[in-house]
Amino acid sequence: MSEQKKDFQVQEEAPKSNQGAQGGNTSSWKRLLGKKWVFPATYMAAAAIILTLMWVYQGAGTFNKKTAISDPAKTGTVTENVSGPDAVATTAKQETMQWPVANRAELEVILPFFDNKASSEVRQAAMVEYGDTFTPHIGMDFAKGDNQAFDVLAVASGKVTAVQKDPIVGNLIEVTHSSGLVSVYQSLAEVKVAKDAEVKKGDVLAKAGRNELEKDQGVHLHFELRQGQGGPALNPEQYIVEQ
Repeated sequence: MSEQKKDFQVQEEAPKSNQGAQGGNTSSWKRLLGKKWVFPATYMAAAAIILTLMWVYQGAGTFNKKTAISDPAKTGTVTENVSGPDAVATTAKQETMQWPVANRAELEVILPFFDNKASSEVRQAAMVEYGDTFTPHIGMDFAKGDNQAFDVLAVASGKVTAVQKDPIVGNLIEVTHSSGLVSVYQSLAEVKVAKDAEVKKGDVLAKAGRNELEKDQGVHLHFELRQGQGGPALNPEQYIVEQ
């Protein structure tokens, strides 16, 4: 009987030894987690993994792509280069405007643009008399000293949006440009373009002629620059680059 009791006691003690081992492992983890450096080290490792994943993701999204854009305000050019099999390089340069004549130095401005900010003397010189009425001159009139005709050129590329024969201002051509500006040419002869035609900068549109409104000016070109069709008149000298 004493031996049976001993065996029974051994069997009862066996589970206690296992629980003691498990308790020992738990205590070890608790002691490890109780260290002050554990949580900071774990946080640093997690942050390093996250940053690495973000770097890999961003690098994959931008690999094999280069984009270089110059300052259009300084150069008027925008260039984009993208490497790879589907790469496309584009260059867009904003076109400047020229005077509506081949040689500005050969011509005289016989009637200037009426500028509200100019002196009273300059404003008075920019008035047009028609009958008993004086009106501000909203364009610039060009003429040669010998009263001869000369070619009238497109100041910039665009589409011819009007070709008319007016009893007061004479033959008229209107060209609308991609910038939104509209150039108007009046007092013309020998018109060489038709409505809806595409013209390039420097193309010959017509020759200078005469009109009823400014008949005292003789053979000349009346030139206007407007902000859109039917929009306000602009001073051409502020938009045209000297040749």
